[in-house]
Amino acid sequence: MFKRIGVIGAGAMGRGIAQLFASSGQQVLLFDTRAEAIDDALAFNRNLLQRAQAKGKMTEAELAATIARMQPAQTLEQLKDCDLVIEAIVELLDVKQKLFADLEAIVSEDCVLATNTSSLSVTRIASTAKHPERVAGFHFFNPVPLMKIVEVVRGERTDERHVQALVALAEQAGHFPAITPDTPGFLVNHAGRAFGTEALRMLSEGVASVQQIDRILRDGPGFRMGPFELFDLTGLDVSHAVMESVYEQFYHDPRYTPSFIAAQRVAAGLLGRKTGQGFYRYEDGQKIEQPEQQPETVLINRPFWLETDDDALRSQVEEVLTTAGATLETASKPSDDAICLITPLGDDCSTALTQLGLPADRTLALDSFANWDKRRTLMRQPAASANVVAQARQALSADGVPVEVINDSAGFVIQRLIASVVNLGCEIVQKGITAPQTLDRAIQLALGYPKGPLAFGEHYGKANILAVLNNIQAVYGEPRYRPSPWLRRRVQLELPLTTPDFQE
Repeated sequence: MFKRIGVIGAGAMGRGIAQLFASSGQQVLLFDTRAEAIDDALAFNRNLLQRAQAKGKMTEAELAATIARMQPAQTLEQLKDCDLVIEAIVELLDVKQKLFADLEAIVSEDCVLATNTSSLSVTRIASTAKHPERVAGFHFFNPVPLMKIVEVVRGERTDERHVQALVALAEQAGHFPAITPDTPGFLVNHAGRAFGTEALRMLSEGVASVQQIDRILRDGPGFRMGPFELFDLTGLDVSHAVMESVYEQFYHDPRYTPSFIAAQRVAAGLLGRKTGQGFYRYEDGQKIEQPEQQPETVLINRPFWLETDDDALRSQVEEVLTTAGATLETASKPSDDAICLITPLGDDCSTALTQLGLPADRTLALDSFANWDKRRTLMRQPAASANVVAQARQALSADGVPVEVINDSAGFVIQRLIASVVNLGCEIVQKGITAPQTLDRAIQLALGYPKGPLAFGEHYGKANILAVLNNIQAVYGEPRYRPSPWLRRRVQLELPLTTPDFQE
């Protein structure tokens, strides 16, 4: 186990790493080219630890010992006795390579050199080192002490014993070590690509507004923040740079295509909270909330007809229509006056109603993936009568649950985004980047998803997810939505998505 750790870079990541390992019992030396940055970082950490002690989370003796284990290093040479050095400096390949070259002239040959890079290749960083086998990735998330996960990245020449030593160190510090090979985006940034890029794609197509997409994804799958709220929190300049980097590193695989919307907004300086305006406006760091638009009241004078094989959904629809004073027809075909509600998986409303032979002027689609008790989604199509849309929206919200009306889209909002998240997760395990259980746990810890990608697939039904992807791909004719072989095979064999390729 590492006893003496050097941390280079006294920014938010470096000071967090220093606090984490000092709290877990290691001696830590913190270096930065700016002496004042070291002083500020150590003072910041002392303040945090003192607050923790005041709340009873540690004793005075533990506080004093932890602070004593964090010491400044005025020069790189003072790190010569460290058995692990972690760099958390600027994300520039040549700068990191030079730093490791300088360190190799100072530290012993047994010292492990780790990079906290989030976007650069660990293999490339190590390629100019005399001993590339001792270079590994050790990628933490901000704030380090609270985000209980670290990616342990194995470069092409990293010695396995160093990987296992970093895993043991992370576990001792109370962090979950997600081992990953040196692939673009590693594990977390790779798996997280579907969330933001698909939301931007829907926005660019005019499917729904920023506010609608965020509301639907918070109240449906249960994300703590919608994708546009998350962009504003992290900074669109940061998020867009990662999107472009992963896209380039995967040689323009359509799954990772960035959005022109993000590029334009970055150019305009609309970066989010830190600039006071992003997809939302902010005052003193707080989002300016805008009330949801309330629809006008209309007379409900038509019956409804529902196309679904889901008895539970039929019962829910009938109940709310009864509350609205409307009736739900039970015949196999709708009457000449009925508002027709259909529940496609992956198809847009136009495609689905055409296949079913239903009248376009009075047919709308209802999302079966929605959380019925929190928010419902109704999809209109270009031929739908405005009065039909208004009656359906009012009737379906008669019990007080809001109804979002979105434009025609292959897969609604929830189906489309969740299917993309599940599909990308399946591709990650198909490529052997990580084990299924590691994927789900890492994504929940690092990104705060209510479920991991594979667990989402099981929740909504893996066969449903496959149907959504097949139908979206048919509508768009794009390889962006091609189903992963991992998903397809487990649907065909009726196996859980966590089933490995080979059973021991």
